[in-house]
Amino acid sequence: MAELERRATAAAPATAQNAQQVDIEGLPAMIGRLGDQVMTLVDAKLGLVKVELKEEAAAYGSNIALITVGGMIAAIGFALLNVAIAFFMARLFFYSFTPPISYALGFLVTGVLYLVIGGILVVVMKNRLAAINPAPERTLEEFRKDKQWLKKEL
Repeated sequence: MAELERRATAAAPATAQNAQQVDIEGLPAMIGRLGDQVMTLVDAKLGLVKVELKEEAAAYGSNIALITVGGMIAAIGFALLNVAIAFFMARLFFYSFTPPISYALGFLVTGVLYLVIGGILVVVMKNRLAAINPAPERTLEEFRKDKQWLKKEL
């Protein structure tokens, strides 16, 4: 019986020492797993940034294309307006109202119409572009949440 008690007493400190050794050996593994999980999280967030930036670039691309079309229409209108003004002014110097004046008025009306349509299109698309925020807001919000979570955990 005395032998059994002696063995139990000798085994108790060894078990506590083993538990402490297991905790020390487990700490680097836990830190390694935490590092892996943080890297996985960062990779996921970077993927989100890429997707969000692609969406923003697509929105800018389509609006820039429409602004270009509006600018081209306005340029056509400007050219027609200039031709109409030239016909009209040339005809005013002759003090007679012949068919060229009606041509000039036709060019004038057409030019103004193109200018109005093109100008409206450019202004509308410019306002749409101004409303788009190029910053990836969803991703930034996720980074803020992750930062707060990491502060709480550490």
